[in-house]
Amino acid sequence: MPLSDPRFLVLNAWLNRIFDTQVTPELISGDASFRRYFRVQSAGKSFIVMDSPPELIPVMPFVKLANAYKSKGVLTPQVIEINVEDGFLLLSDLGDVQLLSELTPDNVERYYGQALALLDRVSRVRDNGEFPLPLYDGEFVKRELEIFTEWLINHHLDIELDDTTQSMLDRTYSVLIHNAAEQPVVGMHRDYHSRNLMLKNGQLNVIDFQDAVLGPITYDAVSLLRDCYVRWPDELVEMLMLRHFHQLIEAGSLDENLPLETYRRWFDLMGLQRHIKAAGIFARLKYRDDKPAYMNDIPLTLQYIRDISGCYHELSDFCHWVETLIIPTFEENR
Repeated sequence: MPLSDPRFLVLNAWLNRIFDTQVTPELISGDASFRRYFRVQSAGKSFIVMDSPPELIPVMPFVKLANAYKSKGVLTPQVIEINVEDGFLLLSDLGDVQLLSELTPDNVERYYGQALALLDRVSRVRDNGEFPLPLYDGEFVKRELEIFTEWLINHHLDIELDDTTQSMLDRTYSVLIHNAAEQPVVGMHRDYHSRNLMLKNGQLNVIDFQDAVLGPITYDAVSLLRDCYVRWPDELVEMLMLRHFHQLIEAGSLDENLPLETYRRWFDLMGLQRHIKAAGIFARLKYRDDKPAYMNDIPLTLQYIRDISGCYHELSDFCHWVETLIIPTFEENR
């Protein structure tokens, strides 16, 4: 890191006080927010340092949720040292093996089965030890959907919506908002996918949980199975979706008389909402946050959006719009 980086200088001084010796933080990643992560070595041990500007993303929500997840038996990074004022955390090192990097057609069913089973524990985290988690309500869902309109449609594609198209989008968003509201509410990780599951010693560890909320019961499952970064055969997704459906009934989280078709609709439309939001966020990351690499992930989200919306009659106009205008225009503007 350049010595002109003021946060790095403060971070380095803090680490040197903790370890009582000179250490050299090495940047390993910046995520899709304003956080950065470093690795440090000391006395033969490895640690991760989170750098989270306190005026943008305070560290205490992460600390509180790490403790809440731990209390439910979910493996997460251990918080070793806290610097609230400057926005630094010293964490245990879970390694570099994201689940995504290990997945193959031969093992995906096994690993995803483990990840779905882990959602039983994740869903029981309903507070941070002090207060209930925020509610992922209709206004929350609406704000996320509008990211798509603002950043992908208006900003990146430079498409101005006429009244007819805006009305169609409003109807589409209304369907998705009502779908979310119909579902039982559980503790929701909100970004549960193969890049946020770390493999260490054969066990799944959960990261990036600081935005957890109370929300729809299908959200985390569809986030995992219809991952924004990888697509698996529909037959496999269907089988694992059914596994989650029966898992929820056995756990008492769903009424045993709930029709499978109701759950499937919840699952499909929840995934559609997430992919619409994600496509907008990926565009926002480029223009607002100077992180253009995420634009490469938009085509997969648009494919999901087209394919899933095409399965529902009330979304046929939206599907046609995405297929005939949005996807071709995006390809022309890549």
